[in-house]
Amino acid sequence: MSYIIDRRLNGKKKSTVNRQRFLRRYKAHIKKAVGEAMNSRSITDMDKGERISIPTRDISEPIFSHGAGGHVERVLPGNKEFISGDRIPRQGQQGGAGGGGGGASDSGEGVDDFVFQISQEEFLDFMFEGLQLPNMIKRRLAGNESFQVVRAGISNEGTPGRLNVVRSLRAANARRIALTSSKRRNLRELELELAQEEEKDLVLRDQRRIETLRDKIADLRRRIDRVPFLDDFDLKYNLLVRQPRPRSRAVMFCLMDVSGSMNQATKDMAKRFFLLLYLFLQRSYEYTEVVFIRHHTSAKEVDEEEFFYSRETGGTIVSSALKLMRRVMRERYPASEWNIYGAQASDGDNWNDDSSTCHKILIDDIMPHVQYYSYVEITPRDHQALWEEYESVRTLFPEHFAMEQIVDVQDIYPVFRQLFSQKVSA
Repeated sequence: MSYIIDRRLNGKKKSTVNRQRFLRRYKAHIKKAVGEAMNSRSITDMDKGERISIPTRDISEPIFSHGAGGHVERVLPGNKEFISGDRIPRQGQQGGAGGGGGGASDSGEGVDDFVFQISQEEFLDFMFEGLQLPNMIKRRLAGNESFQVVRAGISNEGTPGRLNVVRSLRAANARRIALTSSKRRNLRELELELAQEEEKDLVLRDQRRIETLRDKIADLRRRIDRVPFLDDFDLKYNLLVRQPRPRSRAVMFCLMDVSGSMNQATKDMAKRFFLLLYLFLQRSYEYTEVVFIRHHTSAKEVDEEEFFYSRETGGTIVSSALKLMRRVMRERYPASEWNIYGAQASDGDNWNDDSSTCHKILIDDIMPHVQYYSYVEITPRDHQALWEEYESVRTLFPEHFAMEQIVDVQDIYPVFRQLFSQKVSA
């Protein structure tokens, strides 16, 4: 048996690299746990961490070992039941094998499943991995308030924290060479002459000349030593400048039906969907604005608090929300400067012929200007006129309009990932 011991030092955050490697290794287990957690959590707990359980059979560590070596002959029995490629069913475990869930036993040993905690940051990373706002393109820069700091060469002035040590030492060395080169050349000449005088016989030596040379050499060395090793003139600093950072401006319109036909369970599922969307936008798109619109017979633009927690209700006229979205787009978010997105949740109920009005507003005034529009219908019943009208919209704008149905809470997260998964360009 051979062991490989890694003695490399960790960084300031001990075991950070090991933890990231561990999370990558058990990525499939964690993503499955995150998906299950989204189905059982309340709205207020959707963005918190999670306890992950990994079965014992999946945490075995790879090891290095010596092969048998030499020349080995074996006779392996055949069988009449299996052929190459068949999958053998797992046999039931005998005795206590860990993990709980079994009956009492007087024999057997095992190991419990490995359980660990992921942080809120890691939970959101796995929750929104592989998601994006479709069809995002560059629009006009959103002002000059966004900058990025970039290197712009070397400066003679700066703060101690930006001192470039290598450049400073190089400049100091160059200065010392420039100021003392002639003196060092004279010093070498005098030392050579002194050596020649001292090599002569005692009778031929000029002792006075030797003393004079020694005095000149000592004087030159003192003058060379007076040149400072480092001077203020030598200090060089990394020059950092702020440059405007190009970014895309985007706005997301969230339209939620709060009419009387939406019971409390349906409204709760709609809020869960929009909360997922809001968390996704906050985390992945720093400069994306969100417009919240609630509607029953009339629509109203509200803030985040009122959107998720207001108890106002009434009849159902879906076109009121689309008309308000159209007006806000024209007044504040021109399509030439903004990437516009829309997300709508409803139970499909609508007043009389209003569904055709919704179709006309979408076709004429909204879809030509938006990058992506998603409609979620939360109902276990058969689809009504609104769904049929929206299907015709999807036929006209297949790349920019998507619609899905949600029946219960377990459908919310898969539908969300389906609507906002990364689209692979052909």
